[in-house]
Formats: sequence, structure tokens, C-alpha cells
Amino acid sequence: MTKNESPAPVPTPVPVPASTTAPITGLLLAAGGGRRLGGRPKALLEHRGRPLVEHAVGVLRAAGCDRVHVVLGADAGAVRERAELTGCVLVENPDWERGMGSSLRAGLASLAGTGTRAALVSLVDQPGIGAAAVRRVCAAYEGGESLVSAVYDGTRGHPVLLGSAHWAGIAASASGDRGARAYLKAHGDALRLVECGDVARPYDIDTAEDLARYLE
Repeated sequence: MTKNESPAPVPTPVPVPASTTAPITGLLLAAGGGRRLGGRPKALLEHRGRPLVEHAVGVLRAAGCDRVHVVLGADAGAVRERAELTGCVLVENPDWERGMGSSLRAGLASLAGTGTRAALVSLVDQPGIGAAAVRRVCAAYEGGESLVSAVYDGTRGHPVLLGSAHWAGIAASASGDRGARAYLKAHGDALRLVECGDVARPYDIDTAEDLARYLE
């Protein structure tokens, strides 16, 4: 699940309503160490005076995800100490340095036995994606077989919704920073795309330049 990567060919996006009552758990990947940010963990970057991870959790809850699992990695202890994450299930990924794939596997594993039918996966370093985009993706949920992705002017990005029927296959194929990319590409016929370019900006905070632009 490389950030904002488009599969080929890209199916036609399907418009959907902006509300849902589906049994979905928010799964926030927040383990990154910010290597290109001088080793500043992305979860602890500031957003209006508070850790960025708090903002990302708030987005998921505002979109209707009552249950939120947060995957931590770099400086997990500091994140627990500084960020207000009451009510979240905190999942520590000891292999976070191996990339997003390991965090996705840890997050999906944490959902076993919860009764959740789908995981709404978002990334901590995309503050331009708000509750409106998350609601649209969640609204496309149709059951445990669902596979849904936001798209931005035809380019696939986050958030993505992964039905529980797919978790084992995704976990088996996730590696490095690719996450679910290979699985989603292989199951393109089942993947539903939801256009979100009118309500969100899917930029990432990967470098010092990105951070400066975001702070402006």
C-alpha cells in the first residue's frame, strides 16, 4: 500500500453517500520514525500544539469510527506519555523499522476476535485527509468482502477499507513499505474506488520541506 500509488488499470470511481453505520474499526498506522525528518517520529510532530497522532485519531472518530486501534513503533513510550489516546487500543510493532507492511500486519492481527468486519486504514502523516474523506470510504462498506480505496483525481491513496475476509491474504503479502499494494492490485476487480479529491489533500509529511509547507 505505497502512499498515493495508482494501480494499472484504474477502475472508474464510484460515487457514494457520506454516511455509514457499518461495523468498522479505524486502524491508524503511526509507527514511522521520520528518517527523512531527522529521526523525529511522525506521531509526535505537532498539530496545533498537540501530537499529530491525536489529530489523526480525532479524524477517525469524527468520521464515525468508535473503535480505533493505533499502531506505534518509533519512540512508542514517548507517544504513550505525551499523546492523549484514551479509549484507543495501542498496538506496538517491534518491527516498525521494516516498513509499513509490518505495521499493517500488527494492526490487522490486533483486530482478531473483536467482531470487526472491516478495518479503515489511515496514515498518521496525512493531516490533509479529514473526516469527510473517511466517511465516504466507510460508506462504501458492504460486508466482510469489501475492498475500498479513496482516489484523488484518479490516483489511489488513503484511507483504504479492508474487509475481514481479506485480512489473512493481505497479511501474507504485506512487506516493506508496500503494505497491501500487491494484494489490492491482484484483486482489482473487487476494489471499489471512491473519489475524494474534492474534500481532501493527500499530501504526506516525509521531509523537512513537507513539514515546513504543512506548518505554513
